[in-house]
Amino acid sequence: MNSITPSFRPELDPEFLPAALWNHAYRAMVAADRTARPLTLALVRADGTASLRTERVLGRDHPAAALTLTFVERLLKFLLWQRGGSQVLVAGADEIAAELARSYAPDGARAFDYKFMGATIDRRPFRVQAVPESALPPEHVPAQAIGRHLEGCRIGFDLGGSDRKAAAVIDGKVVYSEEIRWDPYFQADPQYHIAGVDDSLRRAAAHLPRVDAIGGSSAGVYVNNEVRVASLFRGVPPELFERHIRRMFFTLQERWGGVPFEVANDGEVTALAGSMAFDTTGVLGVAMGTSQAAGYVRPTGDLTPWLNELAFAPIDYRPEAPRDEWSGDLGCGAQYFSQQGVARLAVPAGFDFAREVPLADRLVEVQRAMAAGDPRARRIYEAIGISLGYGVAHYADFYDLSLVLVLGRVTSGPGGEVILARAAEVLRGEFPVLAERIRLEMPDEHTKRHGQAVAAASLPALARKTPPQP
Repeated sequence: MNSITPSFRPELDPEFLPAALWNHAYRAMVAADRTARPLTLALVRADGTASLRTERVLGRDHPAAALTLTFVERLLKFLLWQRGGSQVLVAGADEIAAELARSYAPDGARAFDYKFMGATIDRRPFRVQAVPESALPPEHVPAQAIGRHLEGCRIGFDLGGSDRKAAAVIDGKVVYSEEIRWDPYFQADPQYHIAGVDDSLRRAAAHLPRVDAIGGSSAGVYVNNEVRVASLFRGVPPELFERHIRRMFFTLQERWGGVPFEVANDGEVTALAGSMAFDTTGVLGVAMGTSQAAGYVRPTGDLTPWLNELAFAPIDYRPEAPRDEWSGDLGCGAQYFSQQGVARLAVPAGFDFAREVPLADRLVEVQRAMAAGDPRARRIYEAIGISLGYGVAHYADFYDLSLVLVLGRVTSGPGGEVILARAAEVLRGEFPVLAERIRLEMPDEHTKRHGQAVAAASLPALARKTPPQP
């Protein structure tokens, strides 16, 4: 794929190889190959959700057939973290299925994904299996009609890696909000996390005549209000996680008298907030904070049961792409669209941070430099913006989009405007058809401050329900 030449190159990251352009080049080769064949991936989750994706791939004897494994493996990696699945069925290329099974294995290159998609998220073994096309399941992606409930006295909260937020909301109007710094990542005691969230709820409740419902957003994967995997709780030992954290929101619901209580991934709530604020659907929310969070509102206006953990989804296909410190994979979104990305780019930009300076403090320093007109900082934001433009084009291959809402701590201040402008420039220059269809927006200050809280608070319906028993 030496012929791929992006029209826009980040000055600080000039070897960036956009996944969207790589895939375009591969598909052009397939279109010219008379021996090309269909290949279908089916991702099946423990709850019965099934997602199918069919692509044409090069014939097995094509001179460039080795590229097919890269194409399909990167496709599968994206689909897993977009949609989830512990059973992967491959129809149309048994040799590719065999290679994927070797990679997504306990001792394979994708051991992280093998463990998290299987034992951690779906709580069953992960497997990749070659099957005939006739054995593929039908597509089944149920809608999740949660959110947009504004009536009554509600609490909305959002848990991040550096702070936790809570707001008191009465009939959709925020009457109180507060942001409290905390440091959850390496806290081993489950009570640190539970007590911290409860404290924020009590602070908000003090400004309400009563509490009718509680809704929250948090980084991580949540299934029916259970914590399945979240970087916020990475410091909690597995046994304590299973005993106290997995069902911590049921514990909190009981403390609050069993009021309706819903928790969703913060990216999903971001997308919901954008859909509500801009009165539109087909929304992908991309939050650039401690890591990258994402969420999606379908054109029909509802959410999906997908994971949308785009922090782990690859957008850069160069062999020397930056490595994700948690999953060990290369070129994934968190290394571009988060404070991790800012810190990575700050080095070639000329910032000199001591090793012990936290990433959040490095971001603050870069933001100060940007506000002061420092060209080093501007180059960082331009690099992020160019990567985002190509990233949006790649995301559009997996989502039906009309609006991409970009927000998060990284976008605060004038740097956010540079990110959005450069991303829009890439779309217009490289992908004009997408540029006509997809709007790029940042929320205004009111939406930034209150939109997430209102959307989170709107998650539960007011009909009372009894918390499920462990």
